[in-house]
Amino acid sequence: MGILSFLIFWPVVLGLFLLVRPGSPRGVATFAALGAAVEFIASLWLWNGFAPGTGFQFVESVDWIPSLGIGYRVGIDGISLLLVLLTTFLTVIAVVSSFSAITDRQRGYYASLLFLEAGVIGAFVATDVFLFYVFWEVMLIPMYFLIGIWGGKRRIYATVKFVLYTMAGSLLMLVAILWTYHYTGGYSGTGTFNLLDWYGLKIPAHIQVWLFAAFALAFAIKVPMFPFHTWLPDAHVEAPAAGSIMLAGVLLKLGTYGFIRFAIPIFPEGFEFFDTAILVLSVIGIVYGAKMTLIQDDMKSLVAYSSVSHLGFVMLGLSAMNLIGVTGSLLQQINHGISTGALFLLIGIIYERRHTRMIADYGGVFAIAPVFTIAFLIVGLSSIGLPGTNGFVGEFLILLGAFATSPFWAIIGTVGIVLAAGYILWMVMRVFFGPITNAVNESIRDLTGRELATVVPMVILIFWIGIYPSPFLKRVEPDLKKWLEQARPSRLIDMPDPERPCYVLIDAPGAAGEETR
Repeated sequence: MGILSFLIFWPVVLGLFLLVRPGSPRGVATFAALGAAVEFIASLWLWNGFAPGTGFQFVESVDWIPSLGIGYRVGIDGISLLLVLLTTFLTVIAVVSSFSAITDRQRGYYASLLFLEAGVIGAFVATDVFLFYVFWEVMLIPMYFLIGIWGGKRRIYATVKFVLYTMAGSLLMLVAILWTYHYTGGYSGTGTFNLLDWYGLKIPAHIQVWLFAAFALAFAIKVPMFPFHTWLPDAHVEAPAAGSIMLAGVLLKLGTYGFIRFAIPIFPEGFEFFDTAILVLSVIGIVYGAKMTLIQDDMKSLVAYSSVSHLGFVMLGLSAMNLIGVTGSLLQQINHGISTGALFLLIGIIYERRHTRMIADYGGVFAIAPVFTIAFLIVGLSSIGLPGTNGFVGEFLILLGAFATSPFWAIIGTVGIVLAAGYILWMVMRVFFGPITNAVNESIRDLTGRELATVVPMVILIFWIGIYPSPFLKRVEPDLKKWLEQARPSRLIDMPDPERPCYVLIDAPGAAGEETR
């Protein structure tokens, strides 16, 4: 068994074992945490053994249904590497953060988290389109249970809405997958679901428009892009803290990843047709999501709407279709998973102490829990892109790339950064500073050792990526450059290299045909 298969099936084995093994609640939680830690440690082998720019690596291929061209094909490149590592990392955080938050049906809860991890990793590493679709659908089931069983008062409404939105897009994507499969020769029995073979298809442009639209709708709902975002605040508010961490940290990234891995390179002419629409909707999402946060009175709802804005930035960088913007888009997916996941983690911690998420119920928490306040402030500043934090690097690259192709929309997008500073700092002021407005708040405890063990690694990553992003960029840029050359060679703009001179041709007065460099 290869490393990728281990990463997919190890959580499944752990989850099944949890469902049948007897044991105390603490023993179940500890077993799940140790199993998730083993998964994360194993995934670090991908980081150490990865060779940037050499295409798909750690490849495994086994015929599954040969008569239909379906195979168990998995592999990673620079586009999926960081997303897999983010998934294994956040799963450990989600499991450990649940020790005191979940007090009933722990075995089913932790098994659901592990099954969710397996489905997400499978979707990130699948290089067979049929296999990807299987993982895409399967991961809905554990998320359904996490929200529907361990969620808040309106959990059934939020769960049904989440599933219906996702299934609506998925069914259209399935139709497009089947049509493309038959285009590869499915009618004659020689069709294939191999993603690498699909990249070379020469599908007429007018058909690509329809196929891209079907794929794009499924991915836009998952991102979620405006106006397909309305399921997200309900799902976040009702989900348990660990569910929100996984939802914001990795599930939403499957939408943006789907655009990069499937929709754009398979149907480049279709993307060309919808490029402007995606750009405009991305900017609308940035501004709309940021403005909606300003009227939220629930901390979780505020962070949920901020995700709509932040992922609008991710799509803005992707729509620029140059190396600077797309690199920023991919890095910002990682940044959002860390920063927003940390915000949901911290909100879950304070909710355990006060059993309320209403901003008005707090005030003066800094005087009672200074370590918690400092951690929240650091994460909040990374979310608004303070220089020196991870958010700044991603947003800077995105805006730089977007300005190179669409300066007007890039300028409009910067409004979201200004509004982000407003809603994060306003929430911090109301919750943590000023007088203690409620005597009950005096009983709030500061972070415990276990809680620090979940928060500190995320803070370290915030500063590591913000101060020294080079190790991450070096692993993604070569594959993104190849991806751009395939998807849209006419708009390839390289990353600036300070050691390489840049020559620009300009018109200069002089003899006919002369040029000045």
